[in-house]
Amino acid sequence: MDYDILPFPPERKAIVEGGRYGIRRSIMHGLFEVDVTRARELLRPLATGGHSNVSFTAYVVACLAKAIEANPRVQAYRDWRGRLVVFHDVDVVTMIEAEAGAVAVPHIVRAANRKTVWEISDEVRAIRARPEQSEQTGGLVALGKWMPGFAVQLSYRALRKDPHRFKQVAGTVVVTAVGMFGKGGGWGITFLPLHTLGLLVGGITQRPGVHDGAITIREYLSLTLSIDHDVVDGAPAARFAATLREIIESAVLLEDGTGRG
Repeated sequence: MDYDILPFPPERKAIVEGGRYGIRRSIMHGLFEVDVTRARELLRPLATGGHSNVSFTAYVVACLAKAIEANPRVQAYRDWRGRLVVFHDVDVVTMIEAEAGAVAVPHIVRAANRKTVWEISDEVRAIRARPEQSEQTGGLVALGKWMPGFAVQLSYRALRKDPHRFKQVAGTVVVTAVGMFGKGGGWGITFLPLHTLGLLVGGITQRPGVHDGAITIREYLSLTLSIDHDVVDGAPAARFAATLREIIESAVLLEDGTGRG
């Protein structure tokens, strides 16, 4: 019998303990599609022009940040007194795989709502090339690899009681892009250990759709929105999803060439 014995990456300890912590929360998931035909049309020339290899994930991150800026309650956090702390800047955690098979680096794009698509794309590319530059690779994150499980759980509980510290260490929302690793559409359901809001970016598929009164081939992106129902009600979550869809489909962040909308 042939088999391999591989070491368990210590970096995954935080993920394992995060999953155990997050299972106690009331997470609601929404699966929907957005028409990204216009956005993809505008991004293709940029990939061969002045902004080479513009990241589609960066575009989604920028759109997400703008949608949250318009609906900031979806990134609220409860403090130790039970009050809701609503941040105005959107710090987006993006999972970056520097090399195939390696544990993804969780990098925080600070104030993503005030950055252009190009700025976010350049930042993500720089971290992919040199992951040690990310603030998420040092400090408590590095120490957590060697902490016992119960200590990691206690640190998570303490962190969740201090929204300002949480924002500094873990950002305000998280994006996971699984669609970049394969072709075709499809959703995914992920766990949400700590954040109030998470977005899982799935695949892109082509199929007929109605546009300007005519049936044409359109490109649709699968998205899974996960929100902590203990903090955000269903109606505000639905309004936020509608805003996100509108921003992505309109390609307003690309139309004027500035990436700011």
